[in-house]
Amino acid sequence: MNKYKNITLNGLIFQNPTFMLVLGTCPTLGLISSASSAAGMGLTVVVILTLSNVFISLLKNLIPNEVRIPCYIVVIATLVTFARMVLEKFVPDLYDSLGGFLALIVVNCIILGRAEAFANKHTVLESAVDGLANGFGFTAALTVMGIVCEFLGKGSVFGLQIMKFKIGIFASPAGSFLIFGISIALFVYILNLFEQHKRVKVNRLARENLLNTEAA
Repeated sequence: MNKYKNITLNGLIFQNPTFMLVLGTCPTLGLISSASSAAGMGLTVVVILTLSNVFISLLKNLIPNEVRIPCYIVVIATLVTFARMVLEKFVPDLYDSLGGFLALIVVNCIILGRAEAFANKHTVLESAVDGLANGFGFTAALTVMGIVCEFLGKGSVFGLQIMKFKIGIFASPAGSFLIFGISIALFVYILNLFEQHKRVKVNRLARENLLNTEAA
């Protein structure tokens, strides 16, 4: 269980694709001005990333090493095509709001990166957990930034008007870039504080164990 716990924590926090690895910046900067668009893109990536990891893990022994990247792209492109068809049929508003960013999922660095770095080296279950963890890590990052951007730039959250006061720059690409940068800085700062607290706790426990050993 520790193995799956580590995979999950890495995808969600310690190797978060948005805040730690800074991958998928194109949809991030293009969509976080709207919380609903950000969440919609994130959830779409969750499905595609998880399924692509599973299929690539299943096929890893059949794919020649020399053409593995083109094969990954074929798998991902097929999944993206199905996702676009489903969204266009059942969620047309989300489909329209995502626009060309849906097609760009095919070459999204997060999906290709997990295929190359993880799925082609691990079991199907491990790859599925990795896809879910990284996908939800990406979704959480986009959604949080989307809420902040939409609230500051439009005075609303998920389209629900909360206040009339708004700061226009946060509804623009420049505002998205600013929120993205601040979010990365805060995430890394909080993570460093957590790691520092963890090291202090480990050192304290080690000293206590040493003192107990000497006393015995």
